Amino acid sequence: MSTDRSGRTESDGDVAASHADGDPLVRVRNLEKYFWENDSLVDRLLGEEPVAVRAVDGVSFDIYEGETLGLVGESGCGKSTTGETLLRLQDPTDGRVEFEGRNVYDLAGDALTDFRTNAQVVFQDPFSSLDPRMTIGDVVQQPLDVHGVGTAAERRERVRDLLERVGLSVDQLDRYPHEFSGGQRQRIAIARALALEPDFLVLDEPTSALDVSVQAQVLNLLDDLQAEFNLTYLLISHDLSVIRHVCDRVAVMYLGEIVEIGPVDEIFEEPKHPYTEALLESVPRASTAERDRDRETLTGDVPSPRDPPSGCRFRTRCPKVIPPEDLEIEQDDYRAIMDVRQRIESRDVTLESVGGEAFAFEDGSIPERDVDDFVAALKGRLLDRELPARHDRLLEEALARLASSDWDGAAEVLRDHYESVCERRHPDLGDEDHPAACHLYDDSVYASDESDADRSRTDRST
Repeated sequence: MSTDRSGRTESDGDVAASHADGDPLVRVRNLEKYFWENDSLVDRLLGEEPVAVRAVDGVSFDIYEGETLGLVGESGCGKSTTGETLLRLQDPTDGRVEFEGRNVYDLAGDALTDFRTNAQVVFQDPFSSLDPRMTIGDVVQQPLDVHGVGTAAERRERVRDLLERVGLSVDQLDRYPHEFSGGQRQRIAIARALALEPDFLVLDEPTSALDVSVQAQVLNLLDDLQAEFNLTYLLISHDLSVIRHVCDRVAVMYLGEIVEIGPVDEIFEEPKHPYTEALLESVPRASTAERDRDRETLTGDVPSPRDPPSGCRFRTRCPKVIPPEDLEIEQDDYRAIMDVRQRIESRDVTLESVGGEAFAFEDGSIPERDVDDFVAALKGRLLDRELPARHDRLLEEALARLASSDWDGAAEVLRDHYESVCERRHPDLGDEDHPAACHLYDDSVYASDESDADRSRTDRST
């Protein structure tokens, strides 16, 4: 929980009240950061089309003075890129970041220098974020030298105070980073970040490279420093136990987007988004009473940010993907059919190896007499369950198209009967206290989806 300068811990109600009473210290709106492939001069001369890797794709959130906002998600979801782009360490593709009411991307000259002074970062890896050729005294003093803070004597005294504050001895001023442990190096990095007395810190996985015992020391240090200096944190982490211990609110990120955001207790005790539920299910439980609990594991791989899925980006792995309203089917059966459909659409099936050497493709197809056996063998490979008769027939109809290598036709059969609102419409995050970007919480989803479905069928028939 956040604390004021006197060290008093704020309750969740106090934090919520402070949000209602004032503007956020940091306001992020529709932030985008794309990295481009096939975009060199040679690529353009060869007529190659640039491909966008959508690392951050329309992220919005607020951070209030004195609070800690956690940013969580799987590796590669865009958490670190969000933090770096927010601080202008990366140039944004689009969007707006306001710090104390001013657009960070419009700042220049003295105004930009002021922002650099007030917003600092602690990087993930303490082994590479410190210059090995500089003593730790010089490392911590460098920001003071760059910004011309005080006299040489005052800067040196400031360095001594900071090192003592983070639990290091002033006798170690002239030692080099390689002479310290990982936890000590992270303390040095924190001292450097505090040198200019910032208001806001981005903490990018500050404990992930440390032993568990050292992690607790660093987290307690960050908590103490927040209380002493009234700091505001954006804590980026994949460690949910760290997030729960430190943060006031949590934003959950998936494939470049925020899918849920809310108070830390609500996120952990009453998660809304299926992805958040899956993340929490992945946390090991210490209690033996929970060893036999049912767990909803995610299927499939994380899609590429080069070509993210349409609609809800989590739909390709979601255990609660919404079937068409008029389709009577169990959720597990529907998820299994959607998995088969995705493999067909991505052509992630080696047809030539189905049934060993039993089926010989000639000119892209197998003889008519072998189609039924081919379908049975392929269904056994792709599906691990028995489907109700109606759905079994539809799946066999689709798989029969693959006997003649008609990938598009097979996908079309399944799409016509099983297309979900989750792939037709992108869910909105909303602006309430605990929003989730999921159609499960959209009461009007079926009503507005009927016209989308009709329009989709019309487009495919023309």
